[in-house]
Amino acid sequence: MTARGTASRFLGSVLHNGLGRYVCQLQRLSLAFSARGQTSRGARGYIEEKVLDFAKQNPGVVVYVSPQECRSPMMVAEYLNGAVREELIADKSVEEITQLVQKLVTQSGLEIIRIRKPFHTYTPSIQGQWHPFTNKPSILTVQRPRAQAPQPNKA
Repeated sequence: MTARGTASRFLGSVLHNGLGRYVCQLQRLSLAFSARGQTSRGARGYIEEKVLDFAKQNPGVVVYVSPQECRSPMMVAEYLNGAVREELIADKSVEEITQLVQKLVTQSGLEIIRIRKPFHTYTPSIQGQWHPFTNKPSILTVQRPRAQAPQPNKA
């Protein structure tokens, strides 16, 4: 916790994701809906139209579809780090559910918090942060006054 009262941490990636190859952090996506309920209409439409395309595009994500009676539609996302995120999809359209699924796929499973700094090191330098003029001669950074151009004589 910081003085602002919100949690913060330094910027980091999950298992240095993206250095070798990208690994999708979403492991399992479960859709629970009612087979006849009015609030599950968008969930049923998503399952009929888009869930096969999603499964083909994301072969590393296991998709479970379970019709359950007398239940509001729910989407449960489980990530590789053990985090579980539940989203209520009652009365949402197919497009809204598609956007929600895309958001869950691109997340890492970590909670969203404020980032302290854009950079962090465990071995800080006493010289400060590097910039393009670090080892250049200081004469390059000094600006001299411009020479005045001679004024034409008015006669």
